[in-house]
Amino acid sequence: MQDTYFWHKLNLYRNKIVIVILIILSSLSFESIGQNNRTENLSSYDEQWIHYGFLFGLHNSRYRVKFSEAFLSNAQDSISNIVPGNKPGFKLGFIANIHLYQYLDLRTSITFSFYEFDLDYIRTNAETLNVLNDPTMVEFPILLKYKSQRRGNTAFYLLGGINPSFEASASAEEENIEDTLETSGFNFAIDIGIGLDLYYPLFKFSPELRYSYGVTNRLKNNINDFNIGLRSLTTHNLALIFTFEGGPK
Repeated sequence: MQDTYFWHKLNLYRNKIVIVILIILSSLSFESIGQNNRTENLSSYDEQWIHYGFLFGLHNSRYRVKFSEAFLSNAQDSISNIVPGNKPGFKLGFIANIHLYQYLDLRTSITFSFYEFDLDYIRTNAETLNVLNDPTMVEFPILLKYKSQRRGNTAFYLLGGINPSFEASASAEEENIEDTLETSGFNFAIDIGIGLDLYYPLFKFSPELRYSYGVTNRLKNNINDFNIGLRSLTTHNLALIFTFEGGPK
């Protein structure tokens, strides 16, 4: 009940949070642009071979559903449709950025991501049953980061790579496997993103938009009333991530 209340409150304040974040980003961006005409912060930063930092992110996630032959052939005649929903979440992590060559970096991290995925099972009598899966995933993304030439205290970048993850915990409701949807504790995704490096006197701040496309079928093969209508479940995730990396030693 406490988890449900938390996500309900987060949904209510999500738009306000996004507005506050955009205001902060705008002020930081304008300040950085203004600095371009003055002092270049952290002038030798990109030549150092490794930097450490942390990240915080807000994300929106959903399942992509593929139906089974049992569903398509109407063998499961009590369910008319299975509809995935969009759910918010957040992530926290520690990052290491390794300089490889001029504009190319290797970025790794250990990230704890708090997800919610749900499916609405719409019955033929118009009743709807919502099934919620709320795993905490430990992610280990390995990403290549390609940076633009630095202009004063600003640089753009693109990144992409792989993101394996393992489930650290899940809802206690999943303990009774006959009464809920069964999913695996491992996921593998392809991540792509775009971001902006903003250099400050003591640290580098980077707002980033990242999309994660799951390629692993999260659905277990065990058959029950929730699994039988599905052939595969893959994850889709869009995240707004903020990273802070340390400045000179």
